[in-house]
Amino acid sequence: MLSIGCHLSTTKGYTAMGETALSIGANTFAFFTRNPRGGNAKALDPADVAGLREILDQHGFATLVAHAPYTYNPCSAKESAREFALGAMAEDLQRMEMLPGQYYNFHPGSHVGQGAQRGIELIVEALCQVMFEGQSTCVLLETMAGKGTEVGRSFEEVAAIIQGVVSRRPELDGCLGVCMDSCHVSDAGYDIIHDLDGVLDEFDRVVGLDRLRATHLNDSKNPCGAHKDRHEVIGQGYLGSEDLGGGMDVFKRIVTHPVLRDLPFILETPNELPGYAREIELLRGLAG
Repeated sequence: MLSIGCHLSTTKGYTAMGETALSIGANTFAFFTRNPRGGNAKALDPADVAGLREILDQHGFATLVAHAPYTYNPCSAKESAREFALGAMAEDLQRMEMLPGQYYNFHPGSHVGQGAQRGIELIVEALCQVMFEGQSTCVLLETMAGKGTEVGRSFEEVAAIIQGVVSRRPELDGCLGVCMDSCHVSDAGYDIIHDLDGVLDEFDRVVGLDRLRATHLNDSKNPCGAHKDRHEVIGQGYLGSEDLGGGMDVFKRIVTHPVLRDLPFILETPNELPGYAREIELLRGLAG
């Protein structure tokens, strides 16, 4: 069965997230580890987290894909911003151990004029500091659209970060992966509409398919190579709309592709819960 869900709010607690996921037909989901704009994390209630673990076990959920707040920038030119990101990420990874074996996805950051190479070096330093031997959480680097000075706009940049961490701390090798975002990779210039196989072959050559652990499944408001990062409802953007040069067969190829079909798919489309429920049903139908 297709493992698919969407971003859910932690406002009502962890057990409530599991119940909400079930109500919309999801068997995985994403959640922010704290307010998406950063700030202090709310204290976790062990009983509440245990309630979610029970739901995950009873209903055969796939791996969850927790998401770091967008405000983290471990490669900022400002030391204070880097220190904030490091402190929050380290705390997030410790908290994630209450839900062992899940994923922790983050945007690598923006080098803000320092250059991509310096940005990569700073991200490597950050990961080497915040990750710890024996952690059960796999940290995922998200593929980015390439707007502004984002790092992670190419498979080569993602690979350089992973290789940098592993070369310095080889014991972390098994705890590093990638989350491929369909909107982002298209916006970055990878033609998943016409050549999904070719894009995945390139990913395998540069990064390695063993690193690919999750997929953010989003349509895009912009054409391939736009470097904009604006998500759209499935079927209404440049990937899924025939009028814009795509089509629902694009999403069918994604959810049925032998490389991708067993990964957790997370929807980040501009929707409320009823819209996510419709998309989950639609994509399950495409998966067959």
